[in-house]
Amino acid sequence: MRYRGGDGPLDTCNGNGMENPLYQAFIEAGVQAGYGRTEDYNGFRQEGFGPMHMTVRKGERCSTDLAYLAPAKGRPNLTIETRAEVERVLLKGERACGVRYVQRGVVKEALTDGEVVLCAGAIGSPIILQRSGIGAPGLLEAHGITAAHDLSGVGENLQDHLEVYFQYRCREPITLNGHLSPLAKARLGARWLLTKKGLGATNHFESCGFIRSQAGVRWPDIQYHFLPAAIRYDGKAAFKGHGFQVHVGPNRPESRGTVRLGGASLKDEPKIQFNYLEAARDREAWRRCLRLTREILQQDALATYRGDEIQPAIDLDNDAAVDAWVRANVETAYHPAGSCRMGAADDPRAVVDPECRVRGLTGLRVVDASIFPTLPNGNLNAPTIMVAERASDLIRGETLPADEAPAWIDPHWASRQREGQSAAIS
Repeated sequence: MRYRGGDGPLDTCNGNGMENPLYQAFIEAGVQAGYGRTEDYNGFRQEGFGPMHMTVRKGERCSTDLAYLAPAKGRPNLTIETRAEVERVLLKGERACGVRYVQRGVVKEALTDGEVVLCAGAIGSPIILQRSGIGAPGLLEAHGITAAHDLSGVGENLQDHLEVYFQYRCREPITLNGHLSPLAKARLGARWLLTKKGLGATNHFESCGFIRSQAGVRWPDIQYHFLPAAIRYDGKAAFKGHGFQVHVGPNRPESRGTVRLGGASLKDEPKIQFNYLEAARDREAWRRCLRLTREILQQDALATYRGDEIQPAIDLDNDAAVDAWVRANVETAYHPAGSCRMGAADDPRAVVDPECRVRGLTGLRVVDASIFPTLPNGNLNAPTIMVAERASDLIRGETLPADEAPAWIDPHWASRQREGQSAAIS
């Protein structure tokens, strides 16, 4: 298959197949607002509204542990150490030769004649590099760490996706808010334990949308996750009564932050500064995002179900009110990336080269979301797994055949914001 694998280790599905009518109503609302449909946003066409996919296998989250690690646990050349925290990468001159780690209070070392592959994420990887003496000399020396390798981009370029919930009351008692009592949750859990089916077998984001925020934007830069419930993302607070919400946010923020070690010890917490909404263009993007979202949710397709707006419930033509509401309500989408970015040889802030190798050193690669130069236009789970797949081929010296599969782009993207109109929405 050109856009999807056929027999790979990672399973995807559409949860319960949009059994709740609200999922389809949201898609129809997007179409009525002038946007197109897409049956597979990870395939030929991303832009538009359609079913959302999730990494679920037989009712369980198909994590990288389940898909990749579990089948390999019996291999004689694999040793898994748990409850271990890496202190630093060990260097011999300009070559990585192992790692030092602490396990249950005991300091240990793992040495290699091959390669060290660092996969600690956009927060962990730059911190480990800095503790290893790899980074900006001034920062390292301020914490008593000898600078072993000058690489000023380590910990820079930090990015994240932000999102808010656009919530409405629902006129029909068909939302997940009706399944939150202890008895209802017990029934749900029992069914899942016995059959791996039902509401416990999905993450409940079963329809979605990707749109462009304005004319002149070539690719979608706003993403929607639709949820047939009115509830906080962490599940700790639900709206009383029935409701539905869409999680939304601009996908390409310009604001950049930093990750810097707070000290030379494992016990020293890192200093993480995302600088959310620092860039004026990010604040402008949020204003457009909320206006476009309310327009979509006001379409006739949702009229049967749509009650009062729970939030934001403000005047979206008032820029100051929008900016204040976003700052008060925006949340992380848990997509940190970019802090060990990949770049060209003449990029002074690039940390790794196109093969994930740390610049200026041998035997050391970084393979995680920290290497993204910019945030992908969507969730980070699949792109990070793809980076790991590609890196595994590079490490083994394997070359995949090139296949530049075509992708749909609105032929009039330069002059219109969506298919159903000729003028841009500002």
